[in-house]
Amino acid sequence: MKLFDLSLKLKGFPIKEAKNHLKFIQNKDDNAFKDYLETRKQDIVSYHLKHNSFYKNFAKNANPLDWNSIPVMTKQDLQQPLPSLLSDGFSKNNIYIDKTSGASGTPFVFSKDKFCHALTWAVIQDRFGWYHIDFNTSKQARFYGIPLDKKGYYKEKLKDFVSNRTRFNVFDLSEAAFYKWLSTFKTKPIEYINGYTNPIVQFAKYLQGKNLVLKSVCGSIKVCIVTSEMLFDDDKQLMETQFGVPVVNEYGASELDLIAFENPKNEWQVNSETLFVEVLDEQNSVLPLGEEGRLVITSLYNKSQPFIRYDIGDIGILSKESTFKKPILEKLVGRTNDMAILPSGKKAAGLTFYYITKSIIQDDGHVKEFVIEQQKLDTFKILYVSDKTLSKEKEAIIITEMERYLEKGLHIFFEKKTHLQRSKSGKLKQFSSLIPKKQ
Repeated sequence: MKLFDLSLKLKGFPIKEAKNHLKFIQNKDDNAFKDYLETRKQDIVSYHLKHNSFYKNFAKNANPLDWNSIPVMTKQDLQQPLPSLLSDGFSKNNIYIDKTSGASGTPFVFSKDKFCHALTWAVIQDRFGWYHIDFNTSKQARFYGIPLDKKGYYKEKLKDFVSNRTRFNVFDLSEAAFYKWLSTFKTKPIEYINGYTNPIVQFAKYLQGKNLVLKSVCGSIKVCIVTSEMLFDDDKQLMETQFGVPVVNEYGASELDLIAFENPKNEWQVNSETLFVEVLDEQNSVLPLGEEGRLVITSLYNKSQPFIRYDIGDIGILSKESTFKKPILEKLVGRTNDMAILPSGKKAAGLTFYYITKSIIQDDGHVKEFVIEQQKLDTFKILYVSDKTLSKEKEAIIITEMERYLEKGLHIFFEKKTHLQRSKSGKLKQFSSLIPKKQ
């Protein structure tokens, strides 16, 4: 029995129709696909200009036939009561409602019409199918957090049952927890790992320390799919070595859809079937392929509320090899609100600090994980979990490298912790700035 698909159908999400429509889109040749994309863009704008009061007011000068006339919307634009954002004929009784994680610092409640949400799941299942994963039959090892309130907890446990998932607690990354995780893999026919990057990396390091390859104790495992936190090349190589299976990078947003998914050719393939992704500069002009800018995304099917030229808050690059049907995300640089502003006025991606530090301490063997906080323009603190305090020599190397890559005169402090603060969902934010936005 296809329990996962059945659960969607019982909730009113027409998954069968969505899967059929997805195939219809995918079967178009390149020329027909370009026409399809232009039509969908015009149709979704026209729909919301006609049926959505919020969008009529927001996009007063929009012309569906002139894409450059369509205004860019931000998360702040959507931070208002959900009923004021809904299109005619939609209410909480006939839509899917959820809220963003708030990792961007701008959380809000959002909605999707039921066909749009079914399409989201159709795309996700399609991509996982590239690696022979079937949501209805394949058992998942799920590395996510779980709500601690009783209602939220049991709701997630029910989802785990329906979705054939075994959940691993990412808030406990102790040796004892890793031992239990390994025991679970030894006793259950798990086919794939899915979850936050960092705790999965820590598990791979544990296996490395035990000189174990996961595939040797869990022969059913096929693939590891990571999401939500940055995946670095060296971590990917470590995981592939210790798991004995491919490691796949996923990029998505709950309010939109699956945005990009690494295909078997190691390309980060953008979802062009249900989304239109652009890269814009600070003046909202479209940048040529290969140039870095703000990722702005249009949901082509959500009639419940508009996500049209929606600035997701991330910076990235679309490859020069991209086509309308197969865009390739060459690089995801980070969030626009994760930029570090230095005393000289220079800006740097916050993950630059993280990567510099990581490249130095990764061979330490003692540091399990770390995060970086910018406390003042010239002051940064590195919080790390380790069974041994960083040596003064190692600290000096990190400080020297940061100043070499960024600028002189930075004050870098280190603090050893027993554990790091995670979000309620279990995400670890590798870089955060405590400087008020006005600076």
